[in-house]
Amino acid sequence: MLMRDLAWLVELADTEHVTDTAATLGVSQPTLSRALARAEHELGARVFERVPHGLVTTPDGELVVDAAREILGRYHQLVRDLAGRRDPDRGVVRLAFLDSMATSLVPRILRGFHELAPLVRVELVQEPGHDIIRDLHRGTAELAVTSTRPDGDFAWVPLQEERLVVIVGPSHRLRGRKQVALAELADDELVTTPVGFGHRTLVDSLLSDAGVAPPVSFESADLVTIEGLVAAGLGLAIVPEAQAGLSDTLSLRILHARARRTIGLTWRTDRPLAPPAVRLRDHVVEEAPYSTAR
Repeated sequence: MLMRDLAWLVELADTEHVTDTAATLGVSQPTLSRALARAEHELGARVFERVPHGLVTTPDGELVVDAAREILGRYHQLVRDLAGRRDPDRGVVRLAFLDSMATSLVPRILRGFHELAPLVRVELVQEPGHDIIRDLHRGTAELAVTSTRPDGDFAWVPLQEERLVVIVGPSHRLRGRKQVALAELADDELVTTPVGFGHRTLVDSLLSDAGVAPPVSFESADLVTIEGLVAAGLGLAIVPEAQAGLSDTLSLRILHARARRTIGLTWRTDRPLAPPAVRLRDHVVEEAPYSTAR
């Protein structure tokens, strides 16, 4: 049943006259009568009884009209909510980001954007990279800050580059070193993120380049937890330099040119962004060290 038909049923119930309702709606009386007959046939219930002075609502019709009012009310609220979400000055943006960006890049982005558009609400989702990609595909996130450029129809703007370092515990054999080659880690146990995480893919690639595959002692999705495990002497880890030193660990520079990760902003290109998301994207791109989406 069309929303129009529900609205006509409500108007008929309020007016209690077919001719007057047709005039109010700006339609012909036969058109309105056919719509009423179609609705009653679809519902399997008689909504109105004809009486000499017009129409009266039947008991079944009372249920129908009450439900029609509720549905129409929710529909109009939905339209208002959607319009509000799309308002570039007062809408909503859904931004997903890596846990490791929670205290650095993301707050800086939001501070500048809040000054530019104080009434736009940014809904934040803090999660691992593979969940971010899932949410971008589902449309539950519109923009994302991640270390992995998604395959397929996605734009990518680099925002910052981070050096990776090896962290070791205070009693580790490398504790007195300032730098280390990855080939030296072959006999150490590794604490890292689970398979499927973007960070794990990067770490595995670096170690493969060095021709080593240290055994994994523990896996955690949280870099802070990883550092705590390293501090407890349960292995070493490769983490972004900004994440090092949060607990009782020591960091060593990696002698490998690719021991870095790039953090970027990404979004789908196969569907248009809502105006509030466009506004946030444009703000971030303008502030990025690179001005061209790739």
